[in-house]
Amino acid sequence: MEKNYFFDGLDEKGLVYVKSISSGELPIDVQEEILDEQEPLFALHNSTGDRIAVVSGRDAAFVVARQNDLNPVSVH
Repeated sequence: MEKNYFFDGLDEKGLVYVKSISSGELPIDVQEEILDEQEPLFALHNSTGDRIAVVSGRDAAFVVARQNDLNPVSVH
């Protein structure tokens, strides 16, 4: 996908927080879409804690953030 999006709730530095999540934290309809996913899931969150994206793999999370001119940081 080669499309940038505007994300609400970002701070002035465009920080997004990358966090490992389990599929059980996602809505049921999303869980059904990712049944065959083997890589760990990672979510991007804005500064208010809203989840703005879910991707498979930590590296992919950082790539998605940077492709959208955002500054990713890890959350442990």
